[in-house]
Amino acid sequence: MTMNDVQQQIAKHLQFYADLGVTGVGKPQASDIGRRTSNIEPRVSDIGHRVSGIGQRTASEMLAAIRADVGPDCSRCKLHGLGRKQVVFGVGSPDADLMFVGEAPGADEDMQGIPFVGRAGQLLTKMIEAINLTRDQVYIANVIKCRPPGNRNPEPDEIEQCEPFLFQQIAAVKPKVIVALGSFAAKTLLRTEESISRLRGRIYEFQGAKLIPTFHPSFLLRSPDRKRDAWEDLKKARALLRAGDGDE
Repeated sequence: MTMNDVQQQIAKHLQFYADLGVTGVGKPQASDIGRRTSNIEPRVSDIGHRVSGIGQRTASEMLAAIRADVGPDCSRCKLHGLGRKQVVFGVGSPDADLMFVGEAPGADEDMQGIPFVGRAGQLLTKMIEAINLTRDQVYIANVIKCRPPGNRNPEPDEIEQCEPFLFQQIAAVKPKVIVALGSFAAKTLLRTEESISRLRGRIYEFQGAKLIPTFHPSFLLRSPDRKRDAWEDLKKARALLRAGDGDE
């Protein structure tokens, strides 16, 4: 990628924020990277609070603008040339109180253009239904929007290029609760290198929402003995949602 390409990408992102009415987005400080506190901000540190003050666009309109910014043929990272078939943006209710964030699309998702539709997705659907919700009532997205070859782990440069769009999605939806599915989602959102086993079981503050890390459904398929732990995490999410609604 040339310097001109980088400048064009920066200009596009700045224009996107300008279209939303966001001003004064600051450059991150080196000390912000890798922090492991329970109140950790994303690289665009206050984007969620700034976007929440915009009254002219609905969440649906903001998500449509983000999708258009990503584009159907995104070439910002090397994944566009490594066999991905399409960008997998996100799905669900733009006004969801609960948002699930996964790692990356797999083969089924790459074929259908929808996150979590394979075996892991079917388990996620059951997990959602277990807390008396449907997929249509939540919002589901991934840290990166394109399938890595062979379903390998996302690489740092791929995450760096794609995570701003995830933060924009979170800012648009403004969920009350975010469930980070698996190590990569939790590490990206919490800016930590802690393992998911150490992170789960606690509730974190994140951009005005409560963030709950838990195991990825694909891990649960391989390790069904950890489903009980995931269920405890989901019960925390359900309790937070009910408390937010004023229920006992």
